[in-house]
Amino acid sequence: RINVGIRRRLAPLLDNNRRRIELLNCLLFSLPGTPILYYGDEIGMGDNYYLGDRDGVRTPMQWSPDRNAGFSEANPQRLYLPVIVDSEYHYSTVNVENQSRNLSSLFWFMRRTLGVRKQFQAFGRGAIEFLRSDNPSVLTFVRTFEEEAVLVVANLSRHGQAVTVQMPHYAGFRVVDIFSDNEFPSVTEAPYTLTMAPHSFYWFSLEKSAEPVISESDEAMHVHCSVAWSRVIGSPVEKQLLTVIRSYLSRARWFGGKARTIRRLEIADSMALPTGDGLVHMVRLAVHYAKGGRELYLLPLGFATGEEQAEVLRDHPQGVIAYLQTRDHEGILFDAVYHHHFHDALLDAVAQKRNRRLGDARLVGRRGAQFAQLAAAPGAQAQSAASGAQPASTGPADLTSRVLKVEQSNSSVLFGSSFFLKLYRRLEEGINPDVELSRGLTEQAGFDGIPAYAGALEWHGADQGVTTIGLLQQFVPNETDAWTWTLNNVERSFGDAQTHQQDTMPRLPASIYTVDPEALPDEVRDFIGTVYVEMVTKLGRRTAQMHRGLAALTESADQRPEPFSLLYQKSLHQGIRGAVLKTLDDLEGALGSLDEQTAAPVRSVLGKRRQILARLKRISDRKVSALKMRTHGDYHLGQVLSTGKDFVIIDFEGEPARSITERRLKQSALRDVAGMIRSFHYAAHGAIFLRAVKQGADADYLTGWADLWYRSVSGIFLHAYRAEAGTGRFIPADDEDFAILLETFLLEKAVYELAYEMNNRPDWLIIPARGLESLLADG
Repeated sequence: RINVGIRRRLAPLLDNNRRRIELLNCLLFSLPGTPILYYGDEIGMGDNYYLGDRDGVRTPMQWSPDRNAGFSEANPQRLYLPVIVDSEYHYSTVNVENQSRNLSSLFWFMRRTLGVRKQFQAFGRGAIEFLRSDNPSVLTFVRTFEEEAVLVVANLSRHGQAVTVQMPHYAGFRVVDIFSDNEFPSVTEAPYTLTMAPHSFYWFSLEKSAEPVISESDEAMHVHCSVAWSRVIGSPVEKQLLTVIRSYLSRARWFGGKARTIRRLEIADSMALPTGDGLVHMVRLAVHYAKGGRELYLLPLGFATGEEQAEVLRDHPQGVIAYLQTRDHEGILFDAVYHHHFHDALLDAVAQKRNRRLGDARLVGRRGAQFAQLAAAPGAQAQSAASGAQPASTGPADLTSRVLKVEQSNSSVLFGSSFFLKLYRRLEEGINPDVELSRGLTEQAGFDGIPAYAGALEWHGADQGVTTIGLLQQFVPNETDAWTWTLNNVERSFGDAQTHQQDTMPRLPASIYTVDPEALPDEVRDFIGTVYVEMVTKLGRRTAQMHRGLAALTESADQRPEPFSLLYQKSLHQGIRGAVLKTLDDLEGALGSLDEQTAAPVRSVLGKRRQILARLKRISDRKVSALKMRTHGDYHLGQVLSTGKDFVIIDFEGEPARSITERRLKQSALRDVAGMIRSFHYAAHGAIFLRAVKQGADADYLTGWADLWYRSVSGIFLHAYRAEAGTGRFIPADDEDFAILLETFLLEKAVYELAYEMNNRPDWLIIPARGLESLLADG
């Protein structure tokens, strides 16, 4: 008589085919119901069919390659059932200990998949909807629960397949791979097409677009006027235009006032810029807020009809502001940054050094010394040859342009493979430090670690005020920014750490100042990665070279370096001290709203108020021999591009929350160094929140490894920086002065991060709190 139940394990049933095992487990975890794993299936254990009944799957769990598979220390003959000794599934090969040391093993696949599944309630509690597709070999369905929607696509065939899925009710949704966070093309009204490897699967998170588009049926988004397009600004219809523009601002990525209540919106001034096919109204919007304050934003307004209208609606629906009917035509009002004729007009203004009066204002183009050389670069010539045109002698006006889809406060336009235009959206009167320093480093210092300066665009108002509205630079091909590249590296390092949970973690360096890259223990070098060690060394050198270049700027008094004075140091101390006290007071007031896990480290920081203030006071106790000079101002991993072999430093705007006047102040070079070191700390500990925990990793276990990574990498970076800086006067030669100055800025940066996280991401307060604790402990 045979008992009813499971008589075979999954791996033998599927001929030990890894792809098929993963596929069926994916279906088990994503279909409705409670998934149950039979012990041993998480490592692909075999069975002993010849034992009869269900005993074939009741063999001892294979924990290790030791005696009795680590299940028991008894005499093997005394076991109730024998261990598996089949050559394909032998316990000496298939066991938990072996697989836990191999991130590519089935054990780690199952652990990561279960960790990801726990992040979505839709899998456990959601409804299921099977989707129509054109391929019967591919199973497609959506699990939904409240705001969650997970698309599951599984190829049940042993061959590669293409599938077209019908899901029009998800049109406009973003498609994000749950395991990697990589974004796939968004869903449109058309069928969605995917290609699948044999026995493969996808889990996608379907997320509403952050950029909602307007609907043609929305009457509030229709504007009618009795004047021609060239005369709409200043006409009676302007009030209605401001209403639809206000709606557009609420969904524009670059608008920084979404969290504030707008009291009034007005057009401060405008200029009508002729383009290849018509006219663009460049307006400076004055945004007045309910609780006080006023900001200026640049918004180029375009009007499209016919084929051009269809093109904008198809390719850039997020840029549509309203449907507009003028005296002569019917079309759409849109953000002209999405129009190539507008791009060409701006590039032409730089190439021809134009100084054009457009109404009461003037558009002035500044051409850099390297413009012609960059225009004649192979990329520009290849682009001209491809279009059948002759290369322009004054500039690449014929280069194809496109808007880059990146999350940032400015708009970016790429011209072929030669030029990169940054159009500033939030405007302030004065020369933007991004333009000023890029030009100085390129043309005065000859620093090649940034995209070369090619030109700039300025708005000269009727009041003679000058505002920078654009920066043209060399386009530098790159793999990714250093932040993303570093997160990928930390993820690899953490994966390596998780395979060594039975081993003793290497000792932490005493401080970042004591790290010697040449004497780095082999196990630490392997943990970080040899390539990353080499690249972070190069980043340290590049940073010192940047500071040497900035220290060499002498064209104007605003740029020339000045020596530190004790009076300046006391002023610096008072400024930082005031900001620290305010942040600590605000934190104390918010303590009751934090969960205990976050509140504990914050409470510990608050208890060290006197220690923090005492450490800060050291900067005012004695004169430090160094220079205050122009600096990057907002230096971190996100401001560095990785080309694969080197780094390119970008974005010299400074901290966006500060005014242009503040951003142009002279500072210590070590403020930039502190920003990068804090960025390493964020990468190490942020990777736990962003990636590791999502995949089922033990956050407490990884915290120690994160500290090891941070201290070692920061020490390598700092060692390379000081070696390259040498005897440069922009940093203190005395080791104690160097440490005091750097620690002052590290404390300042960590407290600034506390304030930022308290207002934006309270769950992340634990990162700067731990960073502050670490800084105080090092002292």
